[in-house]
Amino acid sequence: MSQSSSSLKRTNQALLVLVPLAVATGLFANTIGVDWLIDPATIHGVVALAIALLTPWKAPIVQRGLGMKRKSRWNSLALLALIAITLGSGLLHTTGLTDRIGPLTLMQVHIGAATIALLLIVFHYRSHRVPVRKPDLNRRSFLRLATLGSAAAATWIVWEGVLDVAGAEGADRRFTGSHERGSFNPAAMPVTSWLNDRVPRIDGEEWTIALDDGELSLVDVKARPQEELTAVLDCTSAWYSEQVWTGVRLDRLITTQKRSIEVVSATGYARRFPAGDLDKLWLVTDVGGEPISAGHGFPARIVAPDRRGFWWVKWVTEIRSSDVPSWLQLPFPIT
Repeated sequence: MSQSSSSLKRTNQALLVLVPLAVATGLFANTIGVDWLIDPATIHGVVALAIALLTPWKAPIVQRGLGMKRKSRWNSLALLALIAITLGSGLLHTTGLTDRIGPLTLMQVHIGAATIALLLIVFHYRSHRVPVRKPDLNRRSFLRLATLGSAAAATWIVWEGVLDVAGAEGADRRFTGSHERGSFNPAAMPVTSWLNDRVPRIDGEEWTIALDDGELSLVDVKARPQEELTAVLDCTSAWYSEQVWTGVRLDRLITTQKRSIEVVSATGYARRFPAGDLDKLWLVTDVGGEPISAGHGFPARIVAPDRRGFWWVKWVTEIRSSDVPSWLQLPFPIT
């Protein structure tokens, strides 16, 4: 095997490991709300840099393929552009210089480009298969991958150091990679909704919430024992905001012997929680000492500490016990 062919094979095999790892760590970083010993967002960044560091070896391969003027070259060019956009938007996000590109958030650009790129990679792989044989899984291959990972980790540390020395806003990112927005100032907290949800206008005097044993009005909810708690809303749009919320703990509104609790929004959006988490969830009506705004969930929303924002159901109209286990739902809602 020629040196160039060997380099091509090693590069593609490395990408065969790194691309799925980038997808997995990206999804994981966008899911967890608890600070672990090693942050998934950091691992995701290191893996992305490892892919970028393969550019000097991959570029000649791509250039040679484009020179053959095959029909598939347009797929390769599109894939190259999408990977560049994915990596560039990710790095730009870490700086905190901006969180939008035109009408889209950086995370929408980042995730959107990555998703399309992944589809093209699957198509590309079908026509350019990368064989992995037992002799390829040797000590030398492992050392090459470990060296690449170490170089990427060192590059990440340097990048983070540059952000810190420069006083960039991104230097203070949360462990999820999110930037602080409007903490202890509800009016400055961003308003976001899940995918196709729109902010409904609800009359607080007519609103009711359906429970297992009947309905409660807003007045009834506020008549229940109220608690204040300080909790961080960490949105998958890559911002977080710490606020003082006031509401009723769910175990004081509902009791159940069933397996889960389903919380439903006025928009039809819903999430299912383990029944054992009732004492860790709140139905809140106020934030910062004032009623929550329409954009933030008026008249009532869920506060779920240590869970990401898509669990914090807004405009709640129903909380019901369910025999369906909480894990029997998509990790991310699709509507």
